[in-house]
Amino acid sequence: MHRSHPSISRRKHLMKEMMEDDYALPTEQQQIVRVVSSRGNNLHEVETAKKEAEENFLVSMPNKFRKSMWVKRGDFLLIEPIEEGDKVKAEICKILTNDHVKEYTKAGIWPEKFAKKPAQEEELPSQNQEDSDFEDDLTPNTNRPQESSEEEEEDEDTSSDED
Repeated sequence: MHRSHPSISRRKHLMKEMMEDDYALPTEQQQIVRVVSSRGNNLHEVETAKKEAEENFLVSMPNKFRKSMWVKRGDFLLIEPIEEGDKVKAEICKILTNDHVKEYTKAGIWPEKFAKKPAQEEELPSQNQEDSDFEDDLTPNTNRPQESSEEEEEDEDTSSDED
């Protein structure tokens, strides 16, 4: 009988938990934040949604998420404050997906500071509905510069002029 490695089964259960999430709303103690940067050693610097007191602080990633879930700059997290830290003020409860954002927006609890820009929302109806659903599920690659379609059209025009 072949046994799987414990970290693989842990990752499987975490992924199952995320996929079968009931999109429960945050409690009074929990807070929605955005990742600003990774500080290493499973610590992440985050910003709050409070406009009057923009505060950046460190949050820690619990052991159950380590080596199985990754957080990058711009991701949204649900955190819960901890009492024992000076620099580290909270711990990650949940890594929020695009589906969480949609559900929290419908419920009216999504922070205005983190809301999408109106210009981005206006572009979506002009696209084919099937394409927009597919593209919404994909997160943009933040490691590559964004290329505009105008540059591609200019390149095509110059190459056809040279022929």
